[in-house]
Amino acid sequence: MDIEDLRTFVEVADAGGVSPAARRLGVSKSMVSRRLVRLEAELGVQLLARTTRGAALTEAGITFRDHAARVCAEIDMARETILPAGDLCGRLRVAVPLSFGPTHFAPVLAQMAQRHPQLHIHAAYSDRFVDLIAEGFDCAIRVGYLQDSNLVARRVGPIYGKLVASPDYVKTHGSPETLEDLVAHQALMQGTEGWQFMDGDKIVAVYPRGRFKADNALALAAAALTGLGIAWLPDGVTHEYIASGALVPVMTRHPPPPAGVYVIRPPGQHPARKVRVLTEMLIECFEQTPDPAGVGV
Repeated sequence: MDIEDLRTFVEVADAGGVSPAARRLGVSKSMVSRRLVRLEAELGVQLLARTTRGAALTEAGITFRDHAARVCAEIDMARETILPAGDLCGRLRVAVPLSFGPTHFAPVLAQMAQRHPQLHIHAAYSDRFVDLIAEGFDCAIRVGYLQDSNLVARRVGPIYGKLVASPDYVKTHGSPETLEDLVAHQALMQGTEGWQFMDGDKIVAVYPRGRFKADNALALAAAALTGLGIAWLPDGVTHEYIASGALVPVMTRHPPPPAGVYVIRPPGQHPARKVRVLTEMLIECFEQTPDPAGVGV
């Protein structure tokens, strides 16, 4: 019985169809279908009922799925055991933020692939918060203030930011001086998130309002440059704009507390070694370079 056939079946079962499983595995839909047909022929039972909406597990498929997943996990562990010390194999599927991801986190992933030639790394770049379990990710790198969830998080480094606006906005609408002033201004946000500020030695949350929202820091910076409002942005995004005078810091008496860069993984007793190695490499990157993501200077 081919281990790739088992692994493919588990992905189809978890993803709910051939197409999403093919995207997770990085192979064609026809390849996924061939592997499924071969596995069912070898077992002599139907594991999946194909529908117009995807694929549903048969009774036999439900029973077989957990056994197949355990076998795949055991094989991965066995492979790592017999590899030279420190080597990794298998596949690491990681969600990476589009802001900073391609320029600052991609080099770490490339270095990881270079160190471990038997490891397949599949990185998906988006500022959307993916569902790690439903979408089949081993882990995610997330930037900002962490929301409560059942996921396991490891902080790998700090991220610094500030409130900024264009000189034209400040000339027209003024600059907020207090936390109370801020709610009267147009805020450029990712959603309905609260902004955190230092008030003496306390952290205070403010929930601003605004008509322009985007899930990407560069898009919010572009909106701030046109004078649409005030944005909380990482220093790595605003550094050049502030240096040129295109944006100016506002409400500097109440700076935001440092946010963080985190590696997030699904809940479980022990993280996979490939996730641990990525986490350690990111921590090492922050320790060697105080500002590896361009966000702390």
